[in-house]
Amino acid sequence: MHHLVLLLLCSCLLADSSDQLPTLPSPDQVDIPENIPFIVPSPDSLPGVVVDNTQATFVGIWQHSIHTPPFVGKGYVHDMKEKKGQKSATFTPHLPIQGMYEVRLAHNSNIRRADNVPLTIKHAKGVSWMWINQSDPAPIDKLFRSLGIFEFKQGDEGSVTILTQGTPGKYVIVDAVQFIPSQQE
Repeated sequence: MHHLVLLLLCSCLLADSSDQLPTLPSPDQVDIPENIPFIVPSPDSLPGVVVDNTQATFVGIWQHSIHTPPFVGKGYVHDMKEKKGQKSATFTPHLPIQGMYEVRLAHNSNIRRADNVPLTIKHAKGVSWMWINQSDPAPIDKLFRSLGIFEFKQGDEGSVTILTQGTPGKYVIVDAVQFIPSQQE
C-alpha cells in the first residue's frame, strides 16, 4: 500500500513539471544557507514587470549557478571572471504603459563580486550610466538594489544592460531586473 501511495505521489509531481516553481537548493548546495529563505522562485510573484536572466539577451558565454543565494527564479549567471569587456546582458521589459518606473537590479553578494559593475539604463530621456558594487549586500530583501526612477515609453524600447569591463579578477552577477511603476513625476 505504501508503494502505491508513493507511486501516485510521484506520478502527480511529474505530471506537469513545466509550470512548477524551481526547487530550492538544499543547505549543502550553497555557501550562505541562511539566505535560502530570500530566494524568489517565481518572478511573477514580484510587483511590477520583472525580466529574469532566462529572458535576457547575452553577449559572450555566461555560467549558470545557484551557489550563492538569494536569487530570482532558477538561479543566476556569472561571467566566470573572464573575457572582461567582451560580455554583456541586456534586460528588455515590455512595459504596459508609459510612465515613471523604479528600476531595481537583483544580485547576490560576497567578497568575490565586482565592486564597480558598469551598467546602462536606456529610458525615454536617453541613456544613463552607473556603476554598482555587487560585493555589498543588496539592501532590498537581501536581493534588490534600486538604480533610481526613470521615465520609460510603453512597450519594449527601454532596457538595462550589465557590462563587464573594468572588473578584473571579480565575478559579475546577472540575475533579474524589476520595473516598478512609480508615482514620482
